[in-house]
Amino acid sequence: MDGNENPGPVRTSLWRNARLATLREDLGTLGVVESGVVAARGERIVYAGPEAGLTSELARADQIFDCEGRWVTPALIDCHTHIVHGGNRAREFQLRLEGATYEAIARAGGGIASTVEATNALSVDELVAAALPRLDALLAEGVSTVEVKSGYGLNVETELKMLRAARRLETLRPVRIVTSYLAAHATPPGYQGRNGDYIAEVVLPGLAAAHAEGLVDAVDGFCEGIAFSPAEIALVFDKAKSLGLPVKLHAEQLSDLGGAKLAASYGALSADHLEYLDAAGAAAMAKARTVAVLLPGAFYTLREKQLPPVEALRAAGTRMAIATDCNPGTSPLTSLLLTMNMSATLFRLTLEECLAGVTREAARALGVLDETGTIEAGKSADLAIWNIDQPAELIYRVGFNPLCERVFKGERVSR
Repeated sequence: MDGNENPGPVRTSLWRNARLATLREDLGTLGVVESGVVAARGERIVYAGPEAGLTSELARADQIFDCEGRWVTPALIDCHTHIVHGGNRAREFQLRLEGATYEAIARAGGGIASTVEATNALSVDELVAAALPRLDALLAEGVSTVEVKSGYGLNVETELKMLRAARRLETLRPVRIVTSYLAAHATPPGYQGRNGDYIAEVVLPGLAAAHAEGLVDAVDGFCEGIAFSPAEIALVFDKAKSLGLPVKLHAEQLSDLGGAKLAASYGALSADHLEYLDAAGAAAMAKARTVAVLLPGAFYTLREKQLPPVEALRAAGTRMAIATDCNPGTSPLTSLLLTMNMSATLFRLTLEECLAGVTREAARALGVLDETGTIEAGKSADLAIWNIDQPAELIYRVGFNPLCERVFKGERVSR
């Protein structure tokens, strides 16, 4: 199309006869609207509420879809994944079944290191091809937005390859991809015992290069005894801050090093895992508005006993999101529906906490709440339409997908 051509009027779409779970906090639990309607002009919602409040102009939409009384929620959001990687770690899963711990496997050269080797061997095209089946599994459950981390390259070239692959996914599927730079994930063999050198020679230059190429939306790290100390992570966060990039952190998964407090001190979007978080850390996160991202898939896969401190998070007023943590070693999980069930069953989250955790709070954890995560005027028309009688069905069923249709940016993209 020539730049001077008129693209024509923007199409108006209407989803009527719906039971809306808008997740708007000002509308009470789940933000329910009975006999609801969603109107979109192009990609944007222009009205979401009772059908009785619809204007006559919007009622004459270009296309009208009858939801036939189905429940409609915001499209789901997976706010913590590692779906771009090479290989798998089924053998390590077997070793854990035989009694080996995650730490022992990592210290013996397995764990992240084995995935690093497989990932470094792949091209961008091959990384994309490997990631697409995992992405498609998420999209089939009504997901519209997926966070994708690097972190399996541990050298500048492959960290950039992973981020390029993540960006390309957005061109191949109707999905919003949010990238996180995670070179501070582990220390490669050539830098063992020299974390500071690795940060100075690989992590920071790689971050600068990724930022210059427009590949990074946020900066992440792994603060743990088998990874990086708070002081080392602070070096990475200082660089992120100088580039104007938000931060997040894998923290308190295996021990309490104070990573969540560090993340909060930088105004982090989120701190994730958090099994060993203390009350002071929860309070620091609440004060900084740092979202707690709970990851039951890793808890389940590693057969952990230490539960995340949900009551302390509630008491502090810390926002909670949940995510698959889809990765080849500790959470080979590609189902947000199962993640919600695990969160309720293992962590005792409520119905509202689970649904908000994969919509509104997941969007908050990615810094995209202005764009998506609730059904309200001004936001992207990202919807999930469900064959259910009540929202609790999305959480209590195991291995069942009741998605009727997914809508992304105002377009029907799957049934």
